[in-house]
Order: sequence, then structure tokens, then C-alpha cells
Amino acid sequence: MSSVSAGAVAFNLFITVLMVVTGSINTLAGKFTDHTIVNNKHFKHPFFQAAIMFSGQLLCLFVYLIMKKLEQRRQQNRESENSGAETPISEILDIPKKTPPQINNWVFLPLSCCDATSSAISYVALILTNASSYQMLRGSVIIFTGLVSTAFLGMKLKGYQWLGMFLVTLGLVVIGLTDYIYGDKVNDDINGIITGDLLIIISQLIVSFHVSAQQKFLKQYDVPPLKAVGMEGMFGLMVVSFAMIPMYFIHVSPTFSNNPQGRLEDVITAFKEIAVSTRLQITITITVFSMAFFNFAGLTVTKRLSATSRMVLDSIRTLVIWMISIPLFGQ
Repeated sequence: MSSVSAGAVAFNLFITVLMVVTGSINTLAGKFTDHTIVNNKHFKHPFFQAAIMFSGQLLCLFVYLIMKKLEQRRQQNRESENSGAETPISEILDIPKKTPPQINNWVFLPLSCCDATSSAISYVALILTNASSYQMLRGSVIIFTGLVSTAFLGMKLKGYQWLGMFLVTLGLVVIGLTDYIYGDKVNDDINGIITGDLLIIISQLIVSFHVSAQQKFLKQYDVPPLKAVGMEGMFGLMVVSFAMIPMYFIHVSPTFSNNPQGRLEDVITAFKEIAVSTRLQITITITVFSMAFFNFAGLTVTKRLSATSRMVLDSIRTLVIWMISIPLFGQ
């Protein structure tokens, strides 16, 4: 095996581990944020948290631009005999060896809309249900991604893959029944938990279309993952920020909001609560950076392997979250 291929294998291994670890940290940080009590009430700002998520993704765009500049200088100073060698920076940037077809950056806008919608729904679901159930029900994305990839990307699934999807479906049914039967504590809102479970399924259906489209664009146009994550973060932050303006004037039930006057989203209150809570400041900072690393790693896996492989790897973090959620959140 050549040194280049060995390095590629090592990088793939590193990026998959990074995806699992940062993904687990991200979900747990989100749940810690939801469990933070400020002014005698929990922090319930799912759409604001989605904006925080996109802020983390936007960081990747700045990193990409800086590293691209460094790589250009490196190439200018590189000796002619080493011109074919790939540098660590070019490996991270995943710079194409051939000039790829040009892609219009606006193509990331519909991808960002999908991401914004699924993320907002997921944060609402995370408020309503348990962290471990949330993560396990996210496994439904494997089913949806497999079906979408078969229908729109022309992929063919083998018999054992269909069997795996069937077993995942059975597992999802068990999780849903468990939440319904054993979610009988006095403080539990059973209807809220069931609603949260259903919202997770809906969000994962949207995610399956999102990651399948990502796979198509990344491979067709050979877009560097850091750039793709950053562009989605930029457009996603714009979409969510504009959406939160009308949300301020929409009033909902206490199940979905504990903001003053029951506003669907109240950014002003969110910033006030963050300002007086050190715990919120820490968990939101962790969310921003873990989201940046997680999305970069996830898109890299999608480009190098496939969308389905990414979703299978993503499901591995279920065990980590489940083990931590039981003692910390009393599930």
C-alpha cells in the first residue's frame, strides 16, 4: 500500500471518529442547554438554537478561506520536484486534482432550507422528548436515506441492507412504545413526548433528502467539504434569522414555548437568559464548535464514502448518548 493511500485510510478513520465524538457532544450539549433553568424556567429556544448551529457551520467558511490562502502560498513556494505531493492542508481542504465543473453557490440555499427546517424541528423534539430516545429515533434516517438514495441516486441495496433497515424499523417501534408505556412520571407530558418522537421522524425524513442531495452535489462538482459546510451555514443563518422575526409575533401553547406571552421564538429573552447564565454560555459555545467539526466531518464522509455510510456511522453515537443520558437526565 502506498504512503498516499495509507494516509487516505488514516484520514478517513480520523474523520469518522471525529464525526461520532463531536456529534455525541453536540446532542448532549443541546440537551444540557434545554435543561438549564434561568429565572425559574427552562431554556426553550429551539429556533434560536438552530441559528447557533448555523453559526458553528459558518465558522467552517472562514477556516476554509484562511486555509485556502495558506495553501496557495504553500504551492507558490513548493519546489518543482515535490509539486505532485499532497500537503496536509490540501488533504483537509480536499482540493480537487482536476478543475471541477463550476457550481453556483446559490445551490446551497435549498440545502440550507432543508437543514434549517430539520434542525428547528429536531430542537423542538429534543425539548419534548428524552435525549437518548431522540438519538435512537434519529436512526430512522438510515431507512429514509436508503430509500431516497435508491429512488433518486440510482443506488442498489443488497438483501442484508434491506434486512438491516427492517430491524431498525422494529427498533423504532420499540422505542416509541417504551416512551408511551414507561413515560408515566408525574412531571412527564406523555402527549408532548409522543409529539416529540413523531417530530424526530419527520425531521429525519427531511435529513435524508438533504444528505442525498449533498452527496450528489459534492461528487458532481467536487466541492471541498469545508466550503460546503460554510456556505450552508451562511445561508442557513440568514434563513433562520429572517424566520425568527415573524415568530416573535406568533403565540403558541406552553408545550412549545415558555417565553413571555407564549411567543414561538423570543430572541431578546434568549440573549437575556444567556447573559445571566454561565452554564448557557458554556453549552452554547460547545455547541458552536462541536457543530462546526461535526458537519465538516459528516460532509467529508459523505463525499469520500456515501450518504448512507454517513448515516450508519452517525447512528453509532446512539450508544454514547444513551449511556450518558441515563445517569445525567434520569431517563
